[in-house]
Amino acid sequence: MRYIEPHGHMVSRTTDDYQAMAIAGCQAVSEPAFWAGFDRSSVQGFYDYFCQLTQHEPRRAAMFGLPHYTWLCINPKESEDLKLADEVLSIILEFMDCPNVLGIGEIGLNKNSRNEMLVLEKHIDLAASNDQLILVHTPHLEDKRKGTQLILDVLKSDSRIRPERCIIDHVEEHTVGMVLDDGFWAGMTLYPETKCTSNRAIDILELYGNERIWMNSACDWGISVPLAVPRAAQEMKRRGCNSRQIDKVIYQNPIEFMSQSPRFNTPEGL
Repeated sequence: MRYIEPHGHMVSRTTDDYQAMAIAGCQAVSEPAFWAGFDRSSVQGFYDYFCQLTQHEPRRAAMFGLPHYTWLCINPKESEDLKLADEVLSIILEFMDCPNVLGIGEIGLNKNSRNEMLVLEKHIDLAASNDQLILVHTPHLEDKRKGTQLILDVLKSDSRIRPERCIIDHVEEHTVGMVLDDGFWAGMTLYPETKCTSNRAIDILELYGNERIWMNSACDWGISVPLAVPRAAQEMKRRGCNSRQIDKVIYQNPIEFMSQSPRFNTPEGL
């Protein structure tokens, strides 16, 4: 089996996780910027984090033969402080030309607040002004549908944004249709307790098809499983999906989306 982990917060994982992913068939890892497990107190904390994502984490992944890609932003959880957000946005350009940076993300909303919306709009402008791909975080649980619609409305209101260059992640049954109908890509995050279980994700594929959609594990600071994608692939096989269908969702689709960035190198043997 071969697969891409298109949304994994590897800074929160051990080298054992990298090794297990490589053994399971992972061909590349994509890591969006996110929360550190605590709120950072200054722009210097983000500067060090961006150095970690662009310099140090690629070296750790390379120990296991895995190309490592990343995305840059101040995440929605820390977007209430507008002064800090502006300071972080001001240093992103310094890192945008790093060879493993694919775009801006994971931007979006957490509590659907006014300040989060302002910072989201600034991120979108930064991405559009610099021709960058966009990876979006949608809020959790009861705020997901409202937050997803707010995000889609902001993206569609900017004439520079092309939906096929944006992936809206953490979709669930009640949001995937609105994302795909508007021409965006959709990401399903496989969590054991929240977001999508493997079976729910496969149900979504049966209803909506396998175009413009991927699976990821996120594998962050909370309860999560770094091998969620290959485990879901095994469940797809058990439920009657053939190898071609599985390969498209877990391997070819992430490559198709991320290859829109000239920095993404298609794994050998595609």
